[in-house]
Amino acid sequence: MKLSILMSVYNEERWLPLIIPKVLAQKVEGINEVELIIVDDCSKDSTASIIKSFVERYPVNIRNFTNEVNQGKGSSIKTAISKASGDICVIQDADLEYDPSEYPKILEPIIQGRADCVFGSRFMGSEAKRVLFFWHSVGNKFLTLLSNMFTNLNLTDMETCYKAFRTDLLKSIPLTCRRFGFEPEITSKVAKRRARIYEVGISYNGRTYAEGKKINWLDGVKAIFCIIWFGLTVKTQNDRKI
Repeated sequence: MKLSILMSVYNEERWLPLIIPKVLAQKVEGINEVELIIVDDCSKDSTASIIKSFVERYPVNIRNFTNEVNQGKGSSIKTAISKASGDICVIQDADLEYDPSEYPKILEPIIQGRADCVFGSRFMGSEAKRVLFFWHSVGNKFLTLLSNMFTNLNLTDMETCYKAFRTDLLKSIPLTCRRFGFEPEITSKVAKRRARIYEVGISYNGRTYAEGKKINWLDGVKAIFCIIWFGLTVKTQNDRKI
């Protein structure tokens, strides 16, 4: 099987030299080929030159695309999805909040044919989590609860970055959200496809705003709108294979 790792990047010069080698170093049983698809969302720092240097070092494994104007994480991930050629896709943020060494546990249910998508939850399991913002955790849990009410799922972490999918399923889903609304949108749409959704506990090394965290309270408000909108407008599809 081939794995496509989808990475949206914006002003991540501090973290890219650390995250890219770690991503490419992972070995997953059942995966014999890996591609890292990086979409630079019009970064203003030295991100572009860092990516270029890694493409030169790993020309077979890294594919790089650049947005001419800043469009948001959702738009960048949508571009990455369109370029993916693997059997499985996993979304990876361009920092070290999420640990690539956990790919095996995230991908295993799909590789074994038991799941169509897998969510890596920061709120379940015994793995280490960095202690940070109380209101962020409250907000995440509220958004997950609201999402579950519309999707009839029992997820513990809808807003997680770590989501893995069968690529054919992911490519078949039309996506519209440009920013962080991608998370509730894709959750709603895979639920309405009656996909087999699994959840596994993951570690989490959250970063502060001084360390480059970008999501804010306004994104949370927009997420509420997205949850309600897609919950009311997306129609259920019974063919799970598409």
